[in-house]
Amino acid sequence: MATKEYPVVWLQGAGCTGCSVSVLNAVSPRIQNLLLDEVVPGHQLNLLFHATIMAGEGEAVIEVLKDTETNRKGGYILVVEGAIPTAEDGLYGSIGERGGRHLTIEQSVAQLGANALVTIALGTCAAYGGIPAAKPNPTSCKGVKEVFDEKGIDTTVVNLPGCPVHPEWFTGTASMVMFSGLGAVELDNICRPTLFYGQLIHENCPRRADFDKGKFAEKLGDEGCLYKLGCKGHYTNADCAIRQWNNGVSWCIKAGSPCLGCVEPEFPDGTSPIYEIVTYEYLK
Repeated sequence: MATKEYPVVWLQGAGCTGCSVSVLNAVSPRIQNLLLDEVVPGHQLNLLFHATIMAGEGEAVIEVLKDTETNRKGGYILVVEGAIPTAEDGLYGSIGERGGRHLTIEQSVAQLGANALVTIALGTCAAYGGIPAAKPNPTSCKGVKEVFDEKGIDTTVVNLPGCPVHPEWFTGTASMVMFSGLGAVELDNICRPTLFYGQLIHENCPRRADFDKGKFAEKLGDEGCLYKLGCKGHYTNADCAIRQWNNGVSWCIKAGSPCLGCVEPEFPDGTSPIYEIVTYEYLK
């Protein structure tokens, strides 16, 4: 039986490349398995464009974007990492040149997004703007869904926030799309897969019993719930406590840090100061 390939175009906007680093360090499956093997029997990803890791350069590889948009309509996956700068017609986010003119991430996301099977906004910057969109946001950075809505693009956006994203959130979502189709990915009201973002950190936190007893840490290193030290787990939706990071070794709270709320749209402005209690009133 012929293997069905899903071409992938991975664009990078305003960000730190941390989500690429996270996904490239995936353990199960490893990135080479995801890209070279049939992780889902009969289905395989085919990475066509990723500026950080591809060997090609110059306008020749930029033409891959146009070729994909034109000849693979509705059949490719667009992955966007980093926020979308929109000020000055997007010139703060140039990803290359075409015909001697800047090609911006805003242009590319709109053109490729309009014809993609699905667009995955990888990481908080791509999903909601994240750190590049923090006040005063001089480059007018926005998340992918906001850009799509403004331009009337109705392609489904799957937000996979995180600073950085957990590699299994990406590999799991990509596998679901390949194996069962886009309809199998149940999304919440802000376009996150409920499989990964369906429960509060607070619900599965190993320090939850301390919260229920009213036992709170007064300084970093103390035993007890970290709420008074600014933990945002009581309104942050992610499965970090169950999945953990670095191949299940640890995660923020296990390492003694409060949850920073990095998967939420309010991050980082609305979740700051990091080590102080943030109330619901403040978030509103």
